[in-house]
Amino acid sequence: MVSFVAGCSQEDYGDLGKVTGTVTLDGEPYANAIVTFSPQKGRPSTALTDEMGNYELVYIRTTKGAEPGEHQVTISTQPPTVDDSYQGPKFKDPIPVRYNRRSELSRTVQLGVNEFDFELTSK
Repeated sequence: MVSFVAGCSQEDYGDLGKVTGTVTLDGEPYANAIVTFSPQKGRPSTALTDEMGNYELVYIRTTKGAEPGEHQVTISTQPPTVDDSYQGPKFKDPIPVRYNRRSELSRTVQLGVNEFDFELTSK
């Protein structure tokens, strides 16, 4: 009896560049930031920073990386999870809009290893 598991491998998505880095806000490592690299055409890649502000982009599910080329980069904070009955103040992202909704950030991803650190300021 022969059996196999169908799935997608790294090769199914073409050539990707590995993208890692660190996010800091006012000189301090920034945890729980959502980092998104969006190419002009194609699929965006995202990551969530760890406690030290480190990230590694994920293209889809368990496939890490980003498409080669120019990307607009957005960085925002993952809002805390709250119950539907929560009536308190709305979440205000400590990261300024110039890094997310009106991002001024861009980077060029190349095949191979790419390291992009983002030193954000709240002012």
